[in-house]
Amino acid sequence: MRLFQNTQEFPYSWEQVTAANWRKYPNEVSTHVVAVDVLRRELDESRTKLTSERLITCKQSVPKWLTMLIGSSNVSYIREISVVDLSTKTLTLKSCNLTFSHLLKVYETVQYTPDQFDANKTLFRQEAQITAYATINTLCNKIEEWSVKRFGENASKGREGFDSVLQLLSKNWGEREKLVDELSHKVADTVDEICSSTDSLLKETELKSTSLISRYSREIQRAFNLNKN
Repeated sequence: MRLFQNTQEFPYSWEQVTAANWRKYPNEVSTHVVAVDVLRRELDESRTKLTSERLITCKQSVPKWLTMLIGSSNVSYIREISVVDLSTKTLTLKSCNLTFSHLLKVYETVQYTPDQFDANKTLFRQEAQITAYATINTLCNKIEEWSVKRFGENASKGREGFDSVLQLLSKNWGEREKLVDELSHKVADTVDEICSSTDSLLKETELKSTSLISRYSREIQRAFNLNKN
């Protein structure tokens, strides 16, 4: 068994990274991922934990010596289970290959968590256990070495591709916040204008009422005395 580990830091908030995760594929860099299909989604009773199951389809070249063992197909399928937990602010993804699992097993765990000291940064932790099954140890080692190397290459492409998605989302995120701020200011200005107009109207009405009362005070007093007698 071989172990692949990787840690990175993204200069974006956990909320942005989590939102971008659903738009990670397809991208121009990670071209080996050709399709992502959502099979299931469940929200727990507290409505703070979302569990998703996805089928990821990959297509990439395979060495000739390996095609002799697995055949000529270069398409593989991966099952992924992800959990977004709002209460703990964690996004955890666990995946396992479905194709060629009799020859090679790859168990991967990825987790995104907020940086403890900077809310605008997100920590990324990745670990993969790679185990080959063959009657010859030399062949097992060769398969595992190739898998670790390929895993590292795809991880590098994944980071670069995810960065491009995050940049695009961050731009849209900023524009959305700008629009919300502009709308809030417009609403506030409108409310202030309405309040100012209302105050002016009330004052004007009050002045007119006072003027009318002063103007007809004698008539009102006279009518009051007549009714009294």
